[in-house]
Amino acid sequence: MTLLNARKLVGGYNSMMILSDCSIEVAAGEVVVMVGPNGAGKTTVMKAILGMINLTGGSVIFKGEDVTSLPPQSRVVRGMAMVPQNHNVFTGLSIEENLEMGAYLRKDDYSASLEQVFGLFPVLREKRTQVAGELSGGQRQQLAVGRALMTQPDLLMLDEPTAGVSPIVMNEIFDQVLRIRDQGIGILIVEQNARQALSIADVGYVLVNGKNRHTAKGSELLNNPDVRQSFLG
Repeated sequence: MTLLNARKLVGGYNSMMILSDCSIEVAAGEVVVMVGPNGAGKTTVMKAILGMINLTGGSVIFKGEDVTSLPPQSRVVRGMAMVPQNHNVFTGLSIEENLEMGAYLRKDDYSASLEQVFGLFPVLREKRTQVAGELSGGQRQQLAVGRALMTQPDLLMLDEPTAGVSPIVMNEIFDQVLRIRDQGIGILIVEQNARQALSIADVGYVLVNGKNRHTAKGSELLNNPDVRQSFLG
């Protein structure tokens, strides 16, 4: 089932147009990866999907509803969540307090979600009373993802989730992404580690200058000569 259909997006910041006729689709239980050079507009696509920038063209259809004109908080209520690359945890709060902040819009008992997050990221359970500012980079990323999962999203967007972490931690994060996907959540990832990200992608998009350059299965993009030469090194 198609969860997200972002169609022909055009937009940017003030008078600077970043996106030009860019389209992205994500299905439930699917990992979609966006790769491309710096400045290609990958993060801007995520912000446009969440409603953080104004579009001058195109539409965002989420779970069959046109949400193009809705503010970010309304899209979060409908099931979107985004983990930015930086400043994605409250460093002065404990791990458990950070996770509780992720449930701030919920009116129900979120204890089961808390247990699911701790099951996915055991280190967070071990350190649940520790201040988030004391965590390693990889642990902070896990906490940021865990906090997003507390909103019970249908679509989880991750901006550079492996930035600045060791290869071992990067592999752990990608393994956890697949476990989240197996729960039926659609996942959209922006990633500079293109080769590794495409290896777990059901679908991959290569963006250049705010436009779609290539769209295919992750394995097909890995074997595409143009993609390999231009983006994979």
